[in-house]
Amino acid sequence: MTRVATIPLQRTLASGIARSQENLATSQLQLNSGKKATDYAGLGLDAVRTLSARSMMAQQEAYKSNAGRVSTTLSLYDAHLNQIDSSLSDLSKQLLDAIGTGDSPGLQAAIESAFGDVRTALNSGEGGVPLFAGSQTSSTPFVPKTLQDTIGLDAADAFTNDNVRQSTRVGENIDLEHGIGASEVAGNLIPAFRTLAEAGPFGEKLTDAQKQAITDALSQLDVGLKDVRTVNATNGRNQNKLDNLTDRADDRIDLFKELIGSVEDADLGQVAIDITQRKTILEASYSVFAQLNSMSLASFLK
Repeated sequence: MTRVATIPLQRTLASGIARSQENLATSQLQLNSGKKATDYAGLGLDAVRTLSARSMMAQQEAYKSNAGRVSTTLSLYDAHLNQIDSSLSDLSKQLLDAIGTGDSPGLQAAIESAFGDVRTALNSGEGGVPLFAGSQTSSTPFVPKTLQDTIGLDAADAFTNDNVRQSTRVGENIDLEHGIGASEVAGNLIPAFRTLAEAGPFGEKLTDAQKQAITDALSQLDVGLKDVRTVNATNGRNQNKLDNLTDRADDRIDLFKELIGSVEDADLGQVAIDITQRKTILEASYSVFAQLNSMSLASFLK
C-alpha cells in the first residue's frame, strides 16, 4: 500500500523557506546600505582588490593633504613677497620724483614706512612660527627694528635665519623642498636702506649729497627688487607644481573610488528586482507550506 507522509515534505519546505527569508533579508540589507556585503568576507575574492584600492586611495589622500598644507604656506610667502615688492616699487617712484623735483616733503616717512613693511613681512609667521627663519624659529629673522638701526650695519648681521629648508612628500616619490630665508629676500635691500638712513633725515628740500645718496639707493633697490621677484618666481613655480600634483591626486582618488564602488556598491535597480522576485518566492513557499499542513489522511481517502 502507498504511504502518505507529509513530515519530510514539511522539512524540505521549511528549509526552502529559511533560505528564501535569508535571501530576502540580504537584498533588503543591500537596499538599505547600498553595499553588496556588510564585511570584506562577503566580497569573496574581490576583497583583495578593494583592500588594495583603499590602501592606494588613502596614500593619495595623504599626498593631497600634505600638498594642501604646503600650498597654504606658499600662499603666505606669495602675499608677503608681493607686499614687499609693492612697497619698494612705490618707494622707488617717490625717490625718483624727489630727485626730479628736488622737493622731499614726506619722503622720510615714506622710507620708514617701506622699511616697516619689509620688516613686518619678513618677521611674519604661520601658527606662531616665523616663515622666513629657516630652522632658527626661536627668534625673528630680520634684526633691525628701525631704519636708523641700519646705519653702519653689515648686511650679514641683519638676519638670523639659516638656509635649512623643509621637505614634504607631496606625490609618489616626489619630495618638494620649500621655504624662503629672510636673507634671500632682503640681503641686497639692507645696503639701500643703510644708504638712505645715513643720508637722512630728509626735509622739505634735498641737498646735492642727498640727491646722490638717493641715486645710489635707487640702484641698490633695483638689485634688491630683482632678488625679491626671483624668489617669488621660484615660489610661484612651486605653487604651480603643487596645483598639478593636487589635480593628479584628485584624478587618482576618483579612479580608486570608482574601482572600489564597482566592487562594493550594490546595483540598487537589480536589488529592487531581486527583492520583488524573492518576496514572490517566499509568499509561494508560505502558500505551499500552508496547503501541506492542511492535508490529512481523511482528505486523501476521499
